[in-house]
Amino acid sequence: MFAYIIRRLLLVIPTIFIASVIIFVLIRLVPGSAVDAMIAMQVGGGYGSVGGIDREDIERRMGLDVPIVVQYGRWIGVLPQMDGRVSGILQGNLGTSMWSEKTVLEEVTIRWPVTFQLGLMALIVAQLIALPIGVYSALRQDKWGDYTGRSFAILCISVPGFWLGTMVIVFPSIWWSYMPPIMLIPFTEDPTGNLRMFIIPAIVLGMAMSGLTMRMTRTMMLEVMRQDYIRTAWAKGLRERAVIIRHAVKNALIPVITIVGPQLGVMLGGAIIVEQIFCLPGIGLLFLRSMQMRDYTMVSGLMIILGVWTVFINLAVDLAYGFLDPRIRYR
Repeated sequence: MFAYIIRRLLLVIPTIFIASVIIFVLIRLVPGSAVDAMIAMQVGGGYGSVGGIDREDIERRMGLDVPIVVQYGRWIGVLPQMDGRVSGILQGNLGTSMWSEKTVLEEVTIRWPVTFQLGLMALIVAQLIALPIGVYSALRQDKWGDYTGRSFAILCISVPGFWLGTMVIVFPSIWWSYMPPIMLIPFTEDPTGNLRMFIIPAIVLGMAMSGLTMRMTRTMMLEVMRQDYIRTAWAKGLRERAVIIRHAVKNALIPVITIVGPQLGVMLGGAIIVEQIFCLPGIGLLFLRSMQMRDYTMVSGLMIILGVWTVFINLAVDLAYGFLDPRIRYR
C-alpha cells in the first residue's frame, strides 16, 4: 500500500507539468487579451489605471512583451522575473493578479470557505437523493417505483443547473415576493442565516450531480443482487435489511465511488454558474470574472490548484476501493 501511494504521488509531477503547459497555452488562445481588456476598461473609465493608453507599455508592465516560453519559465519559477528574482510555482508562488495585485493564494484563502461549503452541502444533498432512490429503484425493478426513480434520474441529468437556479429565483419572487439572500452571511455570525443562504444553491447543484449517481447505483445494485453470495445470504435466512445493506449496497458502491469521486472537484472548482446566479463569492465566481478580464495569472493559478486537488481526489478514490472490498490489494 505504501509503495503504491508513493508511486502515485510521483506520477503527480509529470501530470501537473503537462497540465500546467496546457493551461498556460489555452488561456492565451482565448479570443481577446488581457491588454485589450485593460485598455477597454481604461477607456471606459472602469477598474484601475494603466497610466495612459500605450499598448507596449502595458505589455511590458504585465510581462507580456516576451516570448510565451519565457513567460512560462517565469510563471513556473525557472527563469527570473522582471525584477531579477526567481519566484514561481516551484517556489510556492502561484502568481499575482494582473488587476487586483493580490496573489492567487490570497484570493483563494478568502474565497475557498464559500466554495467548500457549497460543494460539501451539494455533495451531501446529491448522495441523500441518489443512493436511496437508486437502491429503491433496483429493488423495485420494472415496477412503478422503478419507473419513477429512473424518470427522476433522467430529469436531474437533463435539466440544466443554470436554468433550474434561475427558475428558483424568478418564480418565488413573482409568486411570493421572496428572494434568496444575496449578501454572504458568515456561519460564525449567523449559522441559521448562513445555512438558509446556502441550502437552495446546494439543492440546485446537488440535483444536477445526483442523476448519474442514481443511474449507476441502480445498475450496480441489479448486478450485485444476482450474485451467488447474495443468494447464499438469503438461503441462510438473513433479514432483508441485512442482506441489502451489509452485502449488496457495500459491494455496489465500489463503481459508484468512481462517479462520486470526480464530483468532489466541484468543492474546489466551484459551480461557476450557481455561484454567479446566487451571488456567492466563491472560487467559481472568481474564476468566471478572471476569465472575463483575461487575468491570465489568476486563471492559471486556479486551474493548477484544481488540477492538484483532482489528482489527490482520484488517489483517495482508488484507496477507498480497498476499504469497501478487502479483496482489492495495492502493490
